[in-house]
Amino acid sequence: MEPVAVYYHPLFVEHETGSHPESKMRLMVAKQVLEESDLSLDWQTPRPATEDEVARVHDHGYIAQVRSLAESGGGWLDADTIVSPKSYEAALFAAGAGIMAVEKALTDGQKAFLLVRPPGHHAVRDQGMGFCLFNNIAIAATHALEECGAGRVLIVDWDVHHGNGTQDAFYADPRVLFFSMHQLHHYPGTGSAGEVGTAEGQGFTINVPVRRGAGDGAVRLAFESLLLPVAREFKPDIVLVSAGYDCQEGDALGGLTFSQDAFQWMGATLAELCRESGAAGPVIFLEGGYMPMAEACSIVATIEGIQGKKPAFTNAASEGEQADVGAAVEEAKARWRNAF
Repeated sequence: MEPVAVYYHPLFVEHETGSHPESKMRLMVAKQVLEESDLSLDWQTPRPATEDEVARVHDHGYIAQVRSLAESGGGWLDADTIVSPKSYEAALFAAGAGIMAVEKALTDGQKAFLLVRPPGHHAVRDQGMGFCLFNNIAIAATHALEECGAGRVLIVDWDVHHGNGTQDAFYADPRVLFFSMHQLHHYPGTGSAGEVGTAEGQGFTINVPVRRGAGDGAVRLAFESLLLPVAREFKPDIVLVSAGYDCQEGDALGGLTFSQDAFQWMGATLAELCRESGAAGPVIFLEGGYMPMAEACSIVATIEGIQGKKPAFTNAASEGEQADVGAAVEEAKARWRNAF
């Protein structure tokens, strides 16, 4: 079995957040569980992103703000997002991990899981928010487009929270198909089904907000009835994933009920999509997830899926889940009618 690359650097646990939900324990537990698993893994040490690489997505002034705050001993970017003395350096390595992973995916066919923090998908061009400093997945996608010859990038975001920063980065860009499945009326308040992109990017943003309590039935229906048909028409060159595990049942910061089987099934399904379409990846970026042991076990399940272990996953969607996914399908049909 071909190993999955796992990108990790000790600096990621030096992004100190104290008793904050997004704490170093998330990575410490996940790393130990992965090391004790029987998975075939290839541990990789990333390089830091350069300021110019980060500046493809973020303003130089904001980058300097994060650096200055870290160098001065740390502080808060907003009410949720903390910077400690090592946070700027850790954030550069988290972004660099994504850059390295897309390069190796496109040149060597590498599949990867990025065990990184701080997370990224809420960070917008001139502001960090929602525990995020730099938008790791957006930086990686832009690198794939600008430096690696990719023409089309699919980004799948299954965090319980909408990936507003990633959406903003590519809202007018038809080279990136952004698909986000997240909890309705949850932080940061964006991601309605009617947010579909603008200008040349109209139709290339697909949001699937699902109501509190939605679970595996919604996952299966959203993938099979919406994501996969559209992705096959889009024909991505590479598939990237913002993998949040706060959509898992019981997470204190979420209200969805995804099971470990759901993560394994999504990983396997996206790996199959890559093989079927000739796309590189998947390259999976850790985002949220605030039950360290449950998150770690679901990361293992995700990697098992990437490596070909796919659960039966016959869960049927409830009426509410059908309605939520159906609304997103109707919005997508305007651009992707040939997919349905």
